[in-house]
Amino acid sequence: MGARVEIRDIEIFLTLAEELHFGRTAQRLHVSQARVSQAIKAQERRIGAVLFERTSRVVTLTPVGERLRDDLRAGYDAIQRGIAVAAESARGVSGTVRFGVMGALAYEIRDLIDRFRSDHPGCEVALREIQFADPFTPLRAREVDLALVWRPVREPDLVEGPIVYTEGLLLAVAEGHELAGRESVTLEDFGGRLFLDPGDRAPGYWMESVLPTRTPRGTPIPRGPVVSTFHELMHEVAAGRAIAPVHTHYLHYYAHPGIVLLPVTDAPAAEWVLVWRDGDINPAIRRFADEAARRGPRAFGPIDHPKGS
Repeated sequence: MGARVEIRDIEIFLTLAEELHFGRTAQRLHVSQARVSQAIKAQERRIGAVLFERTSRVVTLTPVGERLRDDLRAGYDAIQRGIAVAAESARGVSGTVRFGVMGALAYEIRDLIDRFRSDHPGCEVALREIQFADPFTPLRAREVDLALVWRPVREPDLVEGPIVYTEGLLLAVAEGHELAGRESVTLEDFGGRLFLDPGDRAPGYWMESVLPTRTPRGTPIPRGPVVSTFHELMHEVAAGRAIAPVHTHYLHYYAHPGIVLLPVTDAPAAEWVLVWRDGDINPAIRRFADEAARRGPRAFGPIDHPKGS
């Protein structure tokens, strides 16, 4: 489009490429329809190709127009984000960061939260509980701005940020279960034993990292009753209806009668990461993530008494 093209002309082109209607484009940008037509004609002269096919009824992009739209969109969006971030930074970090966490895990990273609050007194951190059965919907629904979940996170609309916390895995079984007398278990011991079903709202790959569908040697791991919250999970385990993996921070914050906890000796460490929406320009999220990266991951301490009720 040439070095002399103005940002406004790019905005007109991209808006028309989205609306495919000269009148709606003019209305959306608060300019005259003649201004839209003039801008598009000038761009077509500069490029030497038609960008839009116009008839009395429809407006469509030509192949050249489609390519130009795709090439310009990423750069234009980056410029807009950069301007917005600069403006927010000039005003300082303020407002509230709604932080989604599972159960009591926020207490394991309370030093990170307290440090952020101290460094940014104009910004509050409000904790919101999220559930393992549906970890990403609150972010997508904008109910939370930031979430702490285990990795990997391979969602195209979300960003996997720094690792904040690491810990091991326990197997929760009822006191009368056949494994209850063991000192520990392995992933192979999962095979053929009925586990609680977290449902299908969480991505399969994400749940697989904690509750695989097969053991390392290929033995199927069957699913039983469906649960959607941590307290439902504990109730079903205590009732002896099925068993379930839980993370080791459970030892510090929960006690449930009738449940025995067994370390899973060969389970990979769970790495909890900050996650936020891709393209979110809230500077408080960036500052929180930067603080977490500087702090580095914190590991859960040694397990002294894995069994308990």
